[in-house]
Amino acid sequence: MRLTLLAAAAAAMIAGTAQANQVTIGHTVSADSHYGIGAQAFLDTLADVSGGEWSGSQAPAGQLGGERDMIEGLQIGSVDMVITSTGPLGNFVPEVYALDLPFLFRDYDHARTVLDGEIGQELLEKMRDADLVGLAWTENGFRHVTNSQRPINTPEDLNGLKLRTMENRVHMEAFQNMGAAPTPMAFPELFSALQQGVVDGQENPVVVITTSNFWEVQNHVSLTGHVYSPAIILVSPILWDGLSEEEQGWFREAAAASVEATRAEVLRLEEEGIELMRAQGMEVITEIDKAPFQELAEAAYSVYTEQYGTEMVERIQAVE
Repeated sequence: MRLTLLAAAAAAMIAGTAQANQVTIGHTVSADSHYGIGAQAFLDTLADVSGGEWSGSQAPAGQLGGERDMIEGLQIGSVDMVITSTGPLGNFVPEVYALDLPFLFRDYDHARTVLDGEIGQELLEKMRDADLVGLAWTENGFRHVTNSQRPINTPEDLNGLKLRTMENRVHMEAFQNMGAAPTPMAFPELFSALQQGVVDGQENPVVVITTSNFWEVQNHVSLTGHVYSPAIILVSPILWDGLSEEEQGWFREAAAASVEATRAEVLRLEEEGIELMRAQGMEVITEIDKAPFQELAEAAYSVYTEQYGTEMVERIQAVE
């Protein structure tokens, strides 16, 4: 009888430990999206390197709210982890606005070199000032414009279009300068807003356009590549500060695996997405003279540089 009781007590302790070592990762897109693939890579790696001491699940498709809601949840400990775009992050860590400047990054290699290097690390460390813990930079890709009204070949074609943007001052200023009517809203609200005609269009990377089935409510895609969209893996400081040094190492290792998986999926869909969108009936414009867009959009730099100066912009531009 005593052995039975001891075994039961041990089983209860093990169950309690397993329950304590659960982590949930929130994000706003589908479980089969690049964020979903990255979240699963994180969870699988964490379980592996921890020898099963940690496991978890993802809460996709805005189950925990919009990106800003989830970031606020991290600060108070009601959310464990989030994979989020930088769109709303500038409201918490203003220096991040530099990453959202239009036509700042030349290509994927340039963006990844910046974010994986000294500049990216500095910005991750800045997260702590906002009661957030930044684990790693991941990505969405270069953003493009879709809409239900007409093809976009020149900035003039944007005139008057109600275009959903993230709640990001730099993005909104850029599109206003290009003639559109920027309309910020949380991503989980976007599909129905497009469906109901509340907005005419939106701007997102190919990976988001395809995994969100935007072809059901949008006819035209223009590959403007106006902004490179980073993403970030954030942890609640309440969770993080309760981890041992070894556990923090596991989380960092899992974050690196998540970044690798996400970036691979972004590149895969960048290559296959154009034909997929066309197969679903969208008109895809790939040959666009970006210079007129860039000339108008760069006026948005003042939103950042007037407050924070030009040093960060110049450092990013100088990275080879």
